[in-house]
Amino acid sequence: MTEAFPAIIETERLRLRPPAPQDAETIFAAYAQDPVVTRFLVWAPHNSIAVTRQFIIICIASWQSARAFAYVLTSRASGQVIGMLEVRPAGYRANIGFVLARAHWGQGIMPEAVRAVVELALSSLALFRVDATCDVDNQASVRTLEKSGFIKEGRLARYLVHPNISPEPRDCFMYAACR
Repeated sequence: MTEAFPAIIETERLRLRPPAPQDAETIFAAYAQDPVVTRFLVWAPHNSIAVTRQFIIICIASWQSARAFAYVLTSRASGQVIGMLEVRPAGYRANIGFVLARAHWGQGIMPEAVRAVVELALSSLALFRVDATCDVDNQASVRTLEKSGFIKEGRLARYLVHPNISPEPRDCFMYAACR
């Protein structure tokens, strides 16, 4: 990749921006401690605001080094923090992961955010592929990726540990959008 991701991405309903230290309390309250939201994620629910603060510090450092670009999803109407989407570039491709507060599920918010990031990545940055994995039982992420234009490439056996489900690696689907 020859360029970094922009600091701000806007869609019809959303503003995506880098995280800031003051986001920790809202992120913790909105979704980071919610076991339903974090069920299929590769990290356990945060058990304290200190864990969320440390996570934000890591996100900021990743932005500064251009290793990963974690975007806080905010409502353009209210400014409320409602989720995150992270882009992890690796040469000619990037991998994404996302999380959305339960209060905002089922509104098409995450597909809107994913489409905006993927469109930017594939049209104006030197990327040819954006991919994502999700647990085979995570139907919400399957729907999000498919609504965002991703194609299911296959099933990866024993691919990722989702600690909120099992300590053993679980099967995942691989999805990708390419130019």
